[in-house]
Amino acid sequence: MDYQAVLFDFDYTLGDATASIYGGFCYGFEKMGLPKPRMEAVRETVGYILEDGFTILTGERDEARRAEFRRWFQEKVEGRQAEMTRLFPGAAELLRALHAQGIKVGVVTSKRRTTLHEILSRYELLELMTATVGGETVTRPKPDPEGLLGALETMGVEKGRALYCGDTTIDAATGQNAGVDFSAVLNGTTPAAAFEAYPHVHIAPDLPELKRWLGV
Repeated sequence: MDYQAVLFDFDYTLGDATASIYGGFCYGFEKMGLPKPRMEAVRETVGYILEDGFTILTGERDEARRAEFRRWFQEKVEGRQAEMTRLFPGAAELLRALHAQGIKVGVVTSKRRTTLHEILSRYELLELMTATVGGETVTRPKPDPEGLLGALETMGVEKGRALYCGDTTIDAATGQNAGVDFSAVLNGTTPAAAFEAYPHVHIAPDLPELKRWLGV
């Protein structure tokens, strides 16, 4: 493998936090006098920043209401996501195999960096990370390349020697905008056909297959 670094999105790429995310949405909607959202509808917003997920589901664009939703969501899930999040099969094995071969690993996600660190620490994976970027650590969310390019700068890796892996077309567009190779991972709600419109080097049905494709 020619890559010096492999970076990942988190939600529906490495892990599944559906239970806590859905709980946060339901709590926020209840507090704001809105009808309870469907779980599948919430799942389809994962990958967007929270405010945009709220707008997608409600049509509301008022910034005060969007900010209010974030506050209620965080009140519900703060400190609970780590214990309610499970890794997908093969996630820990892939990260450890890459690290063992001297390949730098990192995460670029819309999830809060503090929450990401809690999850990675729970699974004893945080020490493997060379760079972690969360939604609150960037000024422009994905698909803007700010976070991905910033992670590569932290890693000291040129964009032509890196691979970004994610489950949504937002992730694919992030890789495209950054000029970084992209591999889709079909752990989420986005079908393989949706990635055909974006540059990609691989489409992995799951993480064990991605590990085999990478040869680690």
